Amino acid sequence: MKPLIKIKDKYIGTQKPVYIIAEMSANHNQNFDKAVNIIKAAERTGADAIKLQTYTPDTLTIDCDRDEFKIKGSLWKGKNLYNLYKEAYTPWEWHPRLKAIAEDMGLDFFSTPFDETAVDFLSNMDIPAFKVASFEIVDLPLLRKIAQTGKPIIMSTGMATLAEIDEAVYTIREAGNDNIALLKCTSAYPALPEEMDLKTIPHLGRAFGVPCGVSDHTMGIAVPVAAVALGACIVEKHLTLSRSEQGPDSAFSLEPDEFKTMVDAIRTTEKAIGHVRYGRTEKEKKSRSFRRSLFVVQDMKTGDKFTPENVRSIRPGFGLHTRYIEKILGRTASSEISKGTPLSWKIVR
Repeated sequence: MKPLIKIKDKYIGTQKPVYIIAEMSANHNQNFDKAVNIIKAAERTGADAIKLQTYTPDTLTIDCDRDEFKIKGSLWKGKNLYNLYKEAYTPWEWHPRLKAIAEDMGLDFFSTPFDETAVDFLSNMDIPAFKVASFEIVDLPLLRKIAQTGKPIIMSTGMATLAEIDEAVYTIREAGNDNIALLKCTSAYPALPEEMDLKTIPHLGRAFGVPCGVSDHTMGIAVPVAAVALGACIVEKHLTLSRSEQGPDSAFSLEPDEFKTMVDAIRTTEKAIGHVRYGRTEKEKKSRSFRRSLFVVQDMKTGDKFTPENVRSIRPGFGLHTRYIEKILGRTASSEISKGTPLSWKIVR
C-alpha cells in the first residue's frame, strides 16, 4: 500500500500540497478555442492539472431509442444517452494539441478513458496519470487495462459500496499497479452538500492505505474546502468559462473567478491545518501581556494588609500569576506601593 502517489514532479498524499484538478468535461461545447481558453483559465486559477474525458458516443453506448436509453433523472432528464454523449464528447484529435498547450503552461494533463481504445490512445500520448470515473468503477476489465499501463490512477467512488471499491482496488493491485488514489464522490448533478458525507474521506484512506480526496459536483466552494480540512489531498472540480454558456456540465461548474477563490481558500486551509501543537506561537508571544495577573489597585503603606479591595486579577500580565491570590491575601506590604504596581514577591512579607 502506498500512502503517496506521484504525478510527474508532484507528490500527492498527506502532508503534501493538495492536488487540484480542473475538469473540463463538456464545457468546451465542441469549440476548440473555448477548450484552449478553459486551459488558460485553469492555469490562472492556480490549478495543478487540467483533465479531459476520452470517449465517443459509440465507445460509451449504442444509438438506440428504446426507453432504457432515455435518462430518467438528473440534469439531463429526457435525453437519449447516445445524443448526450455526442453533444458532450471531446474530439480525440484535439487531445495532443491541448496536452501541448497545457504542459507549456505548467499544467499536468490527463484524462478519463471510457473503453480500452481510449486507454491505448492516451497511453500513446504518454499522459502522466489516468482518472477513472465513478460509473466505470465496476468495469473490471477496463480497470485491469488501465492498471497494466503502470500509470498512477485516481478513481472516483460515487455510488460504490465498500465492497465494490475493494473489488476495484484489488483488481488494480492484482494487475501490478499500486499507484492508486480514491476520491469521495456523489454522482448527482448537481450534488447536494448534505449528500456528500465527507467523513468518508479519512475512512477511505484508512481502509485502503491510499491518498484520498473529493470529486465535487456541488454548487460553490464550501464542500471542497471542508474536504481538505478533513484530510482530502486531491480536489477535482468542473471549470467553465461561464455558466451562461449552457452545456451538459455548465450548471454545476465553477467559473474562473470562483475556481480561483476555491484554490486560494484551499491553500489557506492547508496552512491552517498545521500540526498538533500547544503553547504560544511567535506572534502569540507578543499577546502574552494581555493575560490577567495580580496588581495592586490602591495606594498602600508599609504594613498594610493585602485584601480583595487592593489586590485584583486584571490585565496586563506583568504581575504574579493568579494562582497565588490566596497566598497573598492577609499578608502585608513590605514597602509603600502605588496604585497600578504589578504584584511581586519582593513587595510581600
